[in-house]
Amino acid sequence: MSLTSETTLKASAYEAAAEAGFQSREALRDKLRRWVLGAAWSLKPPRTLGVPAALWMAASHYSGLRDIEQGVPDPEKALTYPDGLAGICHDMGVESLMAGYRAGLFPFSHIGPRKWWAPGKRMVLALQNFHMAQRLRRRLRKKHFTVTFDRAFEDVVRSCSEPRPGRPNLTWITPDVIAAYSELHRAGHAHSVEVWDSQGNLAGGVYGVAAGRVFFTESQFTRQNDASKVGFATLNCHLQKWGFVLNDGKYHLPHLAQTGFELMPRSQFNALLVRYCQAEGRQGPWAVDDTLDAGNWDPKAGAEQFHNQTG
Repeated sequence: MSLTSETTLKASAYEAAAEAGFQSREALRDKLRRWVLGAAWSLKPPRTLGVPAALWMAASHYSGLRDIEQGVPDPEKALTYPDGLAGICHDMGVESLMAGYRAGLFPFSHIGPRKWWAPGKRMVLALQNFHMAQRLRRRLRKKHFTVTFDRAFEDVVRSCSEPRPGRPNLTWITPDVIAAYSELHRAGHAHSVEVWDSQGNLAGGVYGVAAGRVFFTESQFTRQNDASKVGFATLNCHLQKWGFVLNDGKYHLPHLAQTGFELMPRSQFNALLVRYCQAEGRQGPWAVDDTLDAGNWDPKAGAEQFHNQTG
């Protein structure tokens, strides 16, 4: 059996398991652990500066002192401490989530009610600035892995919620979050990248949300060296080919900075969203274009097109 055939069979098995459903309620033990670790995470300086405002917002929510907001909050009114806290996310439905992303918001919370966030600076990639190390290019050219899109979405999201080596077992990607993003995937807005090894095992992956010509990377995971890097490079190569202009990474992280992401003021980022999230995007399920060679991709080749679009 060929690698492609074996990968297709395993991807189909993942899809079948997803269709069969999964436990959408978080176990009590897991919830207690998340609350303890989440509280410890929140109390680590400098996050402690934002604790009073976050507690007041949560208390007002649970006590009913604040009216339920209609629609999504204004990101420009987000707090400075904690950075970017904009309001309570009352609805994780498809329409609410997409309205949030288009406005420059994203949901997140380790403990307490789900919250909308819009940091003062966003880590953003202009796709022509994507950087690939030569080692990664060699990996891509040698085709150590097979990359697919939208073949095992729920498994990728669940894998992103797994504990990372050397880090606390703390995740915001709980069963209800997986269910919400799975619904977003079925609606054609959320997408996954799967990276398969030579045995057809899921070695790494990425998932995120597309709105118009902007992609919002949510999370990545890797089980084998460079697996998620291969998937991320392949994704960005396709995004540029398909006419996307930005990939949002939310916060500054060293591995994002190494690949060309840069911090952008919230107001500038939101101005770009107004223009490009309303543009026509790529609808429905995604598939890898076998004619694209990510290993030899030159992101700078799209620079002139990008400047024409944003100038």
